[in-house]
Amino acid sequence: MFTAYINRIRIFVLSVLLLLGFNMVNAQEEDLGTEVVNVVKPYTPSVSDAFKIKATPQLDDSVSLKKKPVDYAIFSVPVASTFTPAKGQAATVEKAEPEKRYDNYATLGFGNYTTILGELYSNFQISRTDQAGFFLRHNSAWGDIEDTPLENGYSKTSLTGNYDSRQRDMSYGVRGGIEHQTVNWYGLGQDVIMGSPDRLGLIDPAQTYFTASVDGNISMKDMVFQRANASLRFTSDAFSSSEFNALLQGRFLFPVEDFDISLEGELDFLSGGFDRDYFNTTSLDYTYLITGLTPAFEYTEGDLSVSLGAGIYLGLDTQRSNTDFFIYPRIEASYRLSGDQLIAFGGADGGLRQNSFYQFKEENPFVAPTLWIAPTNEQYDVFAGLKGNVDNDLSYQFKLSYSRAEDQAFFLLNPIKEVVVSGGLEGYEYGNSFQVIYDELRTLEVFGSFQYAISDGFVLGASGAYFNYDLQNQPAAWNLPEIQANLFANFDITESFYGGLSLFFVGERDDLLDNLTDPLIPPMQVTLDSFFDANAHVGYRVNDRLNVFLKGSNLLGKNYERWLNFPVQGIQGLLGATYQFDW
Repeated sequence: MFTAYINRIRIFVLSVLLLLGFNMVNAQEEDLGTEVVNVVKPYTPSVSDAFKIKATPQLDDSVSLKKKPVDYAIFSVPVASTFTPAKGQAATVEKAEPEKRYDNYATLGFGNYTTILGELYSNFQISRTDQAGFFLRHNSAWGDIEDTPLENGYSKTSLTGNYDSRQRDMSYGVRGGIEHQTVNWYGLGQDVIMGSPDRLGLIDPAQTYFTASVDGNISMKDMVFQRANASLRFTSDAFSSSEFNALLQGRFLFPVEDFDISLEGELDFLSGGFDRDYFNTTSLDYTYLITGLTPAFEYTEGDLSVSLGAGIYLGLDTQRSNTDFFIYPRIEASYRLSGDQLIAFGGADGGLRQNSFYQFKEENPFVAPTLWIAPTNEQYDVFAGLKGNVDNDLSYQFKLSYSRAEDQAFFLLNPIKEVVVSGGLEGYEYGNSFQVIYDELRTLEVFGSFQYAISDGFVLGASGAYFNYDLQNQPAAWNLPEIQANLFANFDITESFYGGLSLFFVGERDDLLDNLTDPLIPPMQVTLDSFFDANAHVGYRVNDRLNVFLKGSNLLGKNYERWLNFPVQGIQGLLGATYQFDW
């Protein structure tokens, strides 16, 4: 039965195949012809005709499967590695050759007015922390200044030596030196020159100063005792004047939880004398001992820094058996208004300042060897101002202060003496030397300064000050200007050429002209003209060892008077060279 069923299927399939083949033959023989199809409108599909897939498809599954958590662990087996990495090598960078620095140099220069300048500096590196050195300097001029019949040259020769050591926790140093200086009291008034021209050759205006000194210092790091310094100095001249000065200073710092307590101490001993006073009536001897302690509270919090203290001083005049006790303010505060760019500061200061023969002759070498020496009581100096640094290129400071001082020292021209003994006068008694007088002085000062590094090789700076004086007894602040200003610039012209410029302005000063030879002529107050001084220098670096330079001073050529009847040299030129070397 099953076999018959199969045979029927085979017969049906064969019949279908024969029928299809017959129809295909007939279709090929017939001509289908041509027809025209008119398209009324092309089909333009739109988005709405498309099937949109939903962003979140809906699952029709009735069963939702959850992921089965898989727990696994790594089984570490130590394996010995024989890999050896190659050594790293830094990238090659071209380094600039360091500038060679020498420990020694010598300078020699010559100029008009028979000017000679010589310097020799040498430094010896004893060890990594210790070094020693010496410095020899000579500067002299022996030319003629216009309208000055007396010798007007000067010379100054000094030799100093030093030894310094910088350890990890401390540093110390010792210095010593000697100095020889010669000057001439050449400032004769016209009345003296015209009144006795035959006696000018008999005047010996020479004066000689000699100074020897030694000092030492020590500073400690991170200790209560912070630093100390001591100095000894001896000064004498050609008229048997002598002076000895010993100074000892120290500082301690005691840290507390929120602030520090500082303590500074000072011991200043001065003793000296002159053979006679200006009128040859008595000798002038002096001995002063000044001791002082300054405790202070120092506090710093953020941008605010404050120091509150007081100076407690004891002054002893042994020649007159007089002892005085003083208390001075020592207050200072600063606040950073805008980082280092704008800092406000203010405070009050004061102290008992030791005056000395050495100090006076350094400031005015034409003083007579007949000085009255006394300390100055600086009662207070109240100040306030602004300062700051802008981009490390511009620094500035403006300050307003008001101070009061008792026994403030002033230089005043000595009167012209009458010849009262045979043999004439001393070389400083023709109204050509200065004395020192004292008075109470109140000063209002306005000060400003700035320094601007325009580039690596160009620095410009300036400062100026205005003073208003009020005295108790004297009619004027003798030889003190009301205005002072200066301007300087240092620059590199090329890699080898360099130069600099400095300008100074000093306002009018007052002095007193007194002629004791004629009692009918009263003392006359004289005003010295203000002066402007221009100086410049240029140099050329021949190599790293040698450079040559040319310096010019008082380029405007004005024979102005720094002190009454003491005109300065005119235009001065100095040509020299500096050579650096190692021993």
